[in-house]
Amino acid sequence: MGDFANRVFAVVRQVPRGRVTTYGQVARLIGAPRAARYVGYALHANPEPGTDPGCIPCHRVVFKDGRMATGFAFGGPDEQRKMLAAEGIAFDEEGRVLLEAHLWDGRPAAGAGDDGAPLGPPADFDWEAELAD
Repeated sequence: MGDFANRVFAVVRQVPRGRVTTYGQVARLIGAPRAARYVGYALHANPEPGTDPGCIPCHRVVFKDGRMATGFAFGGPDEQRKMLAAEGIAFDEEGRVLLEAHLWDGRPAAGAGDDGAPLGPPADFDWEAELAD
């Protein structure tokens, strides 16, 4: 995989059980805030899906409104919902994740081997250039 995909996978590995993130949040955390769609492309090629330690839990990534990914590569949105429900994720009456209760704050899981600081782009990241029209 390329550098972009590897950065996506590194962030998604940090999403703890019982939490979700969005494609846009992952894109911002890797320093590519306009690349949410490409985060999805990378996850579609996930080489290690699953919930076991060391896997890349792409089922924990949802759309910004809490909807399941219609193109979830590993069984479809029903399978994604089933996997999230098994982790204690709650949904509204329309089947969207209750983000106010389950959205990950961007901090690595406890025991991840670092100081718990939020993930984010490098200190020299040029936000003006990235966000310019």
